[in-house]
Amino acid sequence: MPASPASDPDEVEDIELVKRSQTGDMRAFDALVTRYRGRVYAMTYHLVQNETEAWDLAQEAFIKAWRAIGSFKLDASFYTWLYRISHNVTYDWLRKRRIQGDGEFDDERTDHRVAAGAEAVPTAFVAPDVAMKRAELGQRIHEAIAQLSPDHRQAIVLREVEGMSYDEIAAVMGTSIGTVMSRLFYARKKLQELLKDTYENAT
Repeated sequence: MPASPASDPDEVEDIELVKRSQTGDMRAFDALVTRYRGRVYAMTYHLVQNETEAWDLAQEAFIKAWRAIGSFKLDASFYTWLYRISHNVTYDWLRKRRIQGDGEFDDERTDHRVAAGAEAVPTAFVAPDVAMKRAELGQRIHEAIAQLSPDHRQAIVLREVEGMSYDEIAAVMGTSIGTVMSRLFYARKKLQELLKDTYENAT
């Protein structure tokens, strides 16, 4: 059988569905929703830690995406563009919750500076996605991630769970690659601190 073209068929299909959606084709947009709803929900859930709220926020993100699809210039992947919208929707919800006095998280939004050459991953740290596969550590990992600030939590989820590149994370979070690296560094350092006893007991 002759080989198919080198282009990624999934990416090509996304582009075609987006173009059809931009003409008002709701079936095409429904196909995009079906493809990405699980991943969008996973991201919102990791940030808000509530299933009902996470589904509501995911739905709101898709509604905003549908309304804005006409302005999408196809200069980035649909996945990255959609995650950016989901990020904004979720952060608006978190800010409103905090203003109303119902926010319990420690929101560390200062721009950390990491010295050149500093380790991106603390020594002996086990990546969250690896640890999550271990049944005995899964719950502890989940609880530890929930204790991170929203910025740090999302950086970890997008990198370690979603497998996004630094460029993609920067686009989603609307920040620089340097800030992404900084957030990952401090998030991993905090997780190492929170999970220190767990790792010691596992060895």
